[in-house]
Amino acid sequence: MQTWLSFIISIILIMFIARKSLWLALFVGALFLGAINLPYRDLFVITHFTLIDQKIVLLASAVGIIPLIGGGLQASGLMDDLINNLQVKRRVYLGFSPALMGLLPIPGGALLSAPMLNRSGKDISPETYTAINIWFRHILILIYPLGALLPCSKMGNFNVYTAMMYIFPIFIVLFLLGYFFFLHPIKGDMPRPHKLNIKKLLIPLFIILSAPIIHTILNITPLMDEIALLTAVSITLILTFLFGKMKPKELLPLVKKMKPWKYFLIIIGIFLFLRVFQATAITDKISLLTFSQNFLIIIIAGTLSFVTGRVQLPISILIPIFLTKFGVDQFTIIVFVIMYISVYLGYMISPVHPCVTVSVEYFKTSYWQFVKKAYMPTIIGFVMLFILSLIVI
Repeated sequence: MQTWLSFIISIILIMFIARKSLWLALFVGALFLGAINLPYRDLFVITHFTLIDQKIVLLASAVGIIPLIGGGLQASGLMDDLINNLQVKRRVYLGFSPALMGLLPIPGGALLSAPMLNRSGKDISPETYTAINIWFRHILILIYPLGALLPCSKMGNFNVYTAMMYIFPIFIVLFLLGYFFFLHPIKGDMPRPHKLNIKKLLIPLFIILSAPIIHTILNITPLMDEIALLTAVSITLILTFLFGKMKPKELLPLVKKMKPWKYFLIIIGIFLFLRVFQATAITDKISLLTFSQNFLIIIIAGTLSFVTGRVQLPISILIPIFLTKFGVDQFTIIVFVIMYISVYLGYMISPVHPCVTVSVEYFKTSYWQFVKKAYMPTIIGFVMLFILSLIVI
């Protein structure tokens, strides 16, 4: 009874504290769970080896640099250059601009893409604007290898690019659902206040794509994957400063604004929680419970992300539960993909998802109006995943 109670309390602590600080929530949840269920020496050893694990520290360092790239693109005006030169049809602009902004892990990023959507005119309802901002802001990052997919695939011990290829067909379906439900009725072209500047369009696109391209090239070499990733994002940050004509002295204010240490600590916290969880007796108790793989990776996954408004946190809870209950051999790339997308669908309509909250506020609508607009493609997405799971699992 004590084991179950400690596990439930640790999840509640994580969910509650994560509303203010995800990294702190993961550390508190992991240490509480370990303190109740493990000898203090074992907890110390697990914590110590997590903190000095070379692969985890390198991964965390790379993830910490990524928001600096996003902040640099924004501060230098390169992202504005890109958006301002998207002289296309309104529906293309409305889908593309928040999708590009979604690639940059900028705190409060939904508030940066929302004003861009407003340029499309006043004939679009507030709840439609909100749904477009949320759906398309997150749809491209679903397959972006330097977004949430990176730490999640690392947790599952899958290659991020392999996972990306498996996710891609489902990404296409979800994109088309968003297009059909949100963008298709919108007609007309975007205003063209100035002549198209190809250079200002292509430079920021080149910077955004450079990190995964360099990472892929370096993966061919004998370099450790985490070193290749750290090298790739570091080069991309340098390119951001060079093309953005930013001076070295601007790095410190950028660091203060973007707070990269938070992203670093989130990765450390995720792996600490995973290792503590796997070391406790909870794993044995979970294996005695009766539930199907489909129920865990779709229903529980979607519910956890809906309740927490997070992606990495539910994945860090779901993976050890799955491994304990069904075994490593059953945790295939298809299982991971279905779990990951289920988490993403619940996350996109979660009332505690910060992007949902600020978008609803910005466009002066209500959460329920947004849900009325977005529930149908979300349900279709879950049904599609359930059918897929019946076929392949």
